[in-house]
Amino acid sequence: MDMNQPDFQSLFDQLGLPSSQQDIDTFINQHRIEASIHLTEADFWNDAQKHFLKEALSDDGLWTEIVDQLDAQLRD
Repeated sequence: MDMNQPDFQSLFDQLGLPSSQQDIDTFINQHRIEASIHLTEADFWNDAQKHFLKEALSDDGLWTEIVDQLDAQLRD
């Protein structure tokens, strides 16, 4: 089992999204979340992505920190 802290590339892989640095930058630049919307309720996630993000945040495990970082970048 790989116990390394996940990074954005591995998170995007888990979400089924293109995961090159350029793809990640483009996604973040094209998607914004208002302050009143929870990350998992953003309209651009599909059901499987929402489920993964909810699990990642509720488990408070390896994925939590990188999901929190993505959340912050989508709100800047």
